Amino acid sequence: QVQLVESGGGLVQTGGSLRLSCTASGTIFSVKAMGWYRQAPGKQRELVATITSGGITNYVDSVKGRFTISRDNAKNTVILQMNSLKPEDTAVYYCNAAIESIVRVTFAYWGQGTQVTVSS
Repeated sequence: QVQLVESGGGLVQTGGSLRLSCTASGTIFSVKAMGWYRQAPGKQRELVATITSGGITNYVDSVKGRFTISRDNAKNTVILQMNSLKPEDTAVYYCNAAIESIVRVTFAYWGQGTQVTVSS
């Protein structure tokens, strides 16, 4: 069984910062790409940022220069540092990871979601 556990959401004022963390645990052989998605009320879930096991990153245009994704491969953890937050960043943020099991099959897993609210 594999789990992704997120932490770090909350309420912040415009211009503030938050740090989201997500750790994968369970019967894991390897963790491949990891990332963060978000879903605002009434909108579809969208990709925010991804990072490969080798550290290659990708960001949606709206967060470039403000958000930074990083990972600690030894701890199977991905971090999203969010600076200069705007009200439009308000959403539930979900961690996602492609995880290879000990029988060498890869599945995509999702965290439970963490609320980020940016007040104006």
